[in-house]
Amino acid sequence: MRHAEAVTFGGSGLNRAAEVRGDAEAFSELHANSASRSVALWRGKPLMCGEHMHQLVHLPTDHPLFAETNVPPIFLGLSESGAAVFARDVSAFKPAEMDEAQLGAFFDPSQQRHPSLPDDHAFCELRGVMSRLSARDAELAATAKALYGWHRSHRFCAACGQESRMVQSGWQRDCPACNTSHFPRTDPVVIMLITHGNRVLMGRSPGWPEGMYSLLAGFVEPGETLEAAVRREVFEEAGIKVGEVSYLASQPWPYPSSLMFGCAGEALSDKITIDTNEIEDAIWVTREEMMEAFAGQHPVLKPARKGAIAHFILRNWLADRLD
Repeated sequence: MRHAEAVTFGGSGLNRAAEVRGDAEAFSELHANSASRSVALWRGKPLMCGEHMHQLVHLPTDHPLFAETNVPPIFLGLSESGAAVFARDVSAFKPAEMDEAQLGAFFDPSQQRHPSLPDDHAFCELRGVMSRLSARDAELAATAKALYGWHRSHRFCAACGQESRMVQSGWQRDCPACNTSHFPRTDPVVIMLITHGNRVLMGRSPGWPEGMYSLLAGFVEPGETLEAAVRREVFEEAGIKVGEVSYLASQPWPYPSSLMFGCAGEALSDKITIDTNEIEDAIWVTREEMMEAFAGQHPVLKPARKGAIAHFILRNWLADRLD
């Protein structure tokens, strides 16, 4: 697919400079350099700024905001100028007013502001701002969110149960008890454009906003190819058998640690049999209906969220640009 890397989080050519990660002296020098910058996250929400919260904030590495955290910085990479970019987790900060129910929702619209920052700076849910970010800032935010999420959920060694420690500039955890090394987790997921003539198969999960449908998706199982995973997931969820399968594009998806493999498949039948343990509903949607949904004119159907690979694939399907 010619436009594959135009997907949100699709990559910006960031130089991740892996050779720096194990070099403590180089790490310290870069972190102390006045040209280096840090992106901040609070509970996985990146610090944004601007009238429409469209810019990822890059702070000096010695900004007062970071005095409140004991979590070590993570080295993300080098810019074209050679300046280093780090990530910092400031989740220890406790906002004056905080709705825990909103923080745990499918989409959190709340914004948190820190007293040391300007009024137009706020920690925002990445889902809500991802489509406004530049390619570079999107890659930085997704990488930082995924890495800190992994560190929070993998504090203890899976081999012996002892608490592990962050090493390699945040890209590894080592167990001091049994010397086992652990590496950031990435879960492969297939998400598929299943068509039958002029129609595409859409589904929805319980708890999604009313009218929201997306492409079917599911985790790849051990010992399974992407093609086999597409066929299995579609049959499990909707009872549809799929013939030829082809690859379209991929997208890092830090919710919390997935890599989405976008695929296209041809349905061999159109009779839907839903497994309610898997999804809430599945429907066939014509190209014309999908165009209405994308234009905001469909009476019921809402398209997948802008910035998600499902939205990207559907938009290119409508424009006949899947080659």
